[in-house]
Amino acid sequence: MRYLHTMVRVHNLDESLDFYCNKLGLIEHHRMDSEEGRYTLVYLHAPEDTYQAEKMHAPLLELTYNWDTEDYGGGRNFGHLAFEVANIYETCQRLMDAGVVINRPPRDGHMAFVRSPDQISIELLQKDAPLMPSEKWLAMENTGTW
Repeated sequence: MRYLHTMVRVHNLDESLDFYCNKLGLIEHHRMDSEEGRYTLVYLHAPEDTYQAEKMHAPLLELTYNWDTEDYGGGRNFGHLAFEVANIYETCQRLMDAGVVINRPPRDGHMAFVRSPDQISIELLQKDAPLMPSEKWLAMENTGTW
């Protein structure tokens, strides 16, 4: 498993970039706009992590700007921690066997979500290409929120 990023939601992307980049000194690694999803993702890294960020795309801070903004009460501005795993199906099965609820099963062979005992969302992402769909995971419903 490899740590990838932490995600936080922001209300004003320009103000946030001014804070994180101009004041704190982080560097923009890349960004993605989704017209369909109506959001912008901006990935940042610390100056001393430049080599690793360019080579491994980690460790990064993901700023999520939802175009249709909402009030993020109750800590909803903090999103999730993300880890890359060698085999998402084996990882999820191991977690289930240990009593962890799979909140968002890896139906796509690429992404799953679980929660820590403190209800922190953990995103698990398949390393490299998604795995072939598996009947077991295709049939599994979401549980709770993630």
